[in-house]
Amino acid sequence: MSDTHEPVPPLTTIADDDRQPPRRPASSRPAPIAAHDDIPLAAKAAGAVFMGLVAIALFSTLVPKAMEWARHADWRWAIQWAATITDPVHSYLQAHTVGLPITAASVYLIWQGVGAGSLALAWLLRSNGARLTWTAHGAATIWMVWASSPTTGRTVAAALAILAWTAGSVLALRGLSLRVRVTR
Repeated sequence: MSDTHEPVPPLTTIADDDRQPPRRPASSRPAPIAAHDDIPLAAKAAGAVFMGLVAIALFSTLVPKAMEWARHADWRWAIQWAATITDPVHSYLQAHTVGLPITAASVYLIWQGVGAGSLALAWLLRSNGARLTWTAHGAATIWMVWASSPTTGRTVAAALAILAWTAGSVLALRGLSLRVRVTR
């Protein structure tokens, strides 16, 4: 090998006509259709009045019916579901706060506050820290329900805790995407 290098030949460019396939100028895209500009103002006003009347008719019939249903509905299932989750958590905290300078009731209140606060912050602000806190709170809750539920109903109690946590996660993890956002 020698210390001298052979000169690099100059780069040449290929003319557009010699390319295979030949380069064609990009076609300009047509402007998007602005349908809202093509609709007459009177038609827009008539549509708005019609939609307003439909909304009034729906709300005047549906809201009273929903209120009547809610007043006479049996809500024991929701109370039992909540108790299936909160009772084991409370007993877990009572068993594991013995000897600590904080009471089980205070830890239970902190548990509720952190859960509600992280859910609200994750939902409203889409904060990653709140989302991580919500996730950790859910995992800890499921663990406490699993550990403190009776052996025979342990799987059902944990499954109900998972269902409640995933229902809350619909709000807490709203807008979270696994796709990478590319910004320029």
